[in-house]
Amino acid sequence: MNLSKINSQNFFEFETDFVESLNCIPMAVRMKLDTCGVKLKLSHWHQFNQQERIDLVNMPCLTTSEAGTYKEFLQNLVQAKTGSFAGELTVPPHPPWLDAAKIPDRVQEKAKVFDVTISSEQWSALTPLQRFALIKLSRPSHENRNFLPALKEFNLYK
Repeated sequence: MNLSKINSQNFFEFETDFVESLNCIPMAVRMKLDTCGVKLKLSHWHQFNQQERIDLVNMPCLTTSEAGTYKEFLQNLVQAKTGSFAGELTVPPHPPWLDAAKIPDRVQEKAKVFDVTISSEQWSALTPLQRFALIKLSRPSHENRNFLPALKEFNLYK
């Protein structure tokens, strides 16, 4: 794949094992899914070709308008590939990854497993995508082998 088509800022070091193939849904796309309210399955993702995956990585999804455009593009893509639309998620009015002041308890609990306490200053210095990654990686239902690598990458683990 031609990696020059992808903005490398959309990926974390702990994702490097699949960046070139894009065989997994990267955190940047997962945050966009939660932002626009689409429940994309990995089986859907695998239906997309490389260019479609690159487009989903690079498309903006920050504003309400961008989220609507992203959702429409994605749902049309899923429908074209599978014959039906992806499920939808409720979009939280105040996503926790956008709250630089409050560290979710689950994130702190998971960090404590590694003898790490994240300070308010450290949390607020993270980007929304970094906060999103830590929130997702701290979920009990998530395979969270990347939580410690994320702590290290974000300079939270010494």
